[in-house]
Amino acid sequence: MEISAVDGSAELASITATLLAQLPTWFGIPEANTEYVNAACDLPGLVARADDEPVGMLLYRRHFPQASEIHLMAVAPNWHRHGIGAAMVHRLVSDLRGSGCQLLQVKTLGPSRPNAGYAATRAFYEAMGFLPLEELTTLWGNNPCLLMVMPLRP
Repeated sequence: MEISAVDGSAELASITATLLAQLPTWFGIPEANTEYVNAACDLPGLVARADDEPVGMLLYRRHFPQASEIHLMAVAPNWHRHGIGAAMVHRLVSDLRGSGCQLLQVKTLGPSRPNAGYAATRAFYEAMGFLPLEELTTLWGNNPCLLMVMPLRP
């Protein structure tokens, strides 16, 4: 497996669209998927490839020199539980630390809306070192948003 840093582009948007289409349980809102694909044209990201085929992608946003956010991460279903997501997060954390970033955040469906898939997503981020900070009930309409943060210490 190889992970490469990529700038926002039509190619990254195409990879994003392909992976999101494979994950309807997590990404089943067409309007949101269109926004993610459009964001992939502009935001920097990482692409994980196995045998030259994209099997994972991550988009991130640098809000301030000290703070960044994982905007989107998707891994092909047949590659779940193979370390792809963890490898992409580790790569991002390393790159951000090297550029002086001190905080990384991610937003996901909050625990007040029971969902087995998102419970696994939250457990993944906690295992990566993210801490739950706050559940926001007005950011995503009827869906509670859990804000998680990771301090990036050298």
